[in-house]
Amino acid sequence: MSRPSGRKQENHKISRELFVLTYGALVAQLCKDYEKDEDVNNCLERMGYGIGVRLIDDFLARSAVKKCRSYSETADMIAQVAFKMYLGVTPSVNCSSAAGNEFSLILDKNPLVDFVEELPAERASLCYCNLLCGVIRGALEMVHLAAEVTFLQDRLKGDAVTEIGITFLRKAEDRKHKR
Repeated sequence: MSRPSGRKQENHKISRELFVLTYGALVAQLCKDYEKDEDVNNCLERMGYGIGVRLIDDFLARSAVKKCRSYSETADMIAQVAFKMYLGVTPSVNCSSAAGNEFSLILDKNPLVDFVEELPAERASLCYCNLLCGVIRGALEMVHLAAEVTFLQDRLKGDAVTEIGITFLRKAEDRKHKR
């Protein structure tokens, strides 16, 4: 028997919705556990980092991408392949430095906030999607690229778009193990 052609896409949508709802519950619980938004932001970033460290293996296996030769290729790969593969969106990429090591990923639609209307007034400094910054930073570190990843703009805070800034710090040194 053959499967209906729309079935896989339907399962993907259900899985994404379940992930988004679960993520919202996680953030809500962290807000109850921590008084300061800074603590919640740090916790989300650390969690994302752990996910990114593990997710890069899946990404490399499933995408069959070749080694990126520049920071701009890496930023494009994150936007055009990774975000599309895992979140179903493709952010635009802007280089924001003459040195070519700072990029912005601009999301017109952020699927992690599908069910969020706005942040409560008492949580104004909460970076609701900070998990994404940690995921990107962790994945980049595993391919030996040190980076600083932060939210520059957020629709939940009234900005026109959601913008994630990536600053490549340096190429991490491969450590040679002594025997």
